[in-house]
Amino acid sequence: MSWILAFVGFAALIILHEFGHFAAAKAVGMRVERFALFFPPLLFTVKRGETEYGIGAVPLGGYVKITGMNPAEEIPPEHAHRAYYRQPVWKRLVVIGAGPAMNVLVAFLILFVLFAAKGEPVSTSKVAEVQKNAAATGVLRPGDQLIAVDGVRGDPTVLRDAIGKHTCASGAKVDKCVAAAPAKVTIQRAGRTETLQISPRYDKTLGRMLLGFSFDGKYQPLPVGESASRSATGMWTVTKATVDAVTRLFYDSSARKNLSGVVGSYETTRQSFAADNVERGLTILALISLSLAIVNLFPFLPLDGGHIFWALAEKVRRRPIPFRVMEQASYVGFVLVVLLFAVGLTNDIGRLQDGGFGMK
Repeated sequence: MSWILAFVGFAALIILHEFGHFAAAKAVGMRVERFALFFPPLLFTVKRGETEYGIGAVPLGGYVKITGMNPAEEIPPEHAHRAYYRQPVWKRLVVIGAGPAMNVLVAFLILFVLFAAKGEPVSTSKVAEVQKNAAATGVLRPGDQLIAVDGVRGDPTVLRDAIGKHTCASGAKVDKCVAAAPAKVTIQRAGRTETLQISPRYDKTLGRMLLGFSFDGKYQPLPVGESASRSATGMWTVTKATVDAVTRLFYDSSARKNLSGVVGSYETTRQSFAADNVERGLTILALISLSLAIVNLFPFLPLDGGHIFWALAEKVRRRPIPFRVMEQASYVGFVLVVLLFAVGLTNDIGRLQDGGFGMK
């Protein structure tokens, strides 16, 4: 089932992206010849009006064929007035920008619904899990409700800070050193209140004293306004990180090694659904949808951003850009896209051979 859910999710992102182009082209009066999910050869086609709808055999994308996308294209005289390059620049910008805009909208709606319906995780003072060979091993149990630490009451942050105030017996912060005095941990267990003596140990990695357990959590639904704000803020953070990551690909070898492609994105989504973690799977799809929009807006043909760039250049120049110039520019863009795809695919195959993508 996880394979099906991941496939449906990816197909939906592709369909909605292309539907953005399709709907905008229809709205501004352009002639749409074909709307296809996946690339040729086409396995199934049906024609409705002037548009042919189809499903291709290569599940790596989709496309909308609009009459006149190629300035050198031969167009029947009766359709010439509706050709892409015969339209004003603003109409072309609307049509090209509608695809990425649809992906941004999809990402926002997924995150908004998750925040509004399920909310954000909030820690409780209940013990979720006790680590092996930790200070709390054999003392605390999952389900114990922490009431106070050394007489200090409060939320998990306050209790964690109280544990962290203990110091090592030696005075020096050495990994796994034991506190000079045990923490008095007051809990509620099976309806009874108990006070336990547990000596915290210093964790060098985290840089603080620990008992060795994790707090349980619950989800707190957010108000509509807060949900929208959190979604927008999160998307902006991802946008900046994505642009930075793509930029670093050109000069940072470690960034290239961390690049993931279609296979990695698909497998990560599938594993989330396989673990019955629908929320995580939907979140990943939202981030993929947003990343698809961002990458598509880079100013290289054949990406959407390339079409937008040359349309704006025409607007500034006040006359059409020679097709030869755009054709030569598209070679560079095509090579960059292929290289990114090849690097991502190579990394994904390597991760699969090394045991997967670390999703549990």
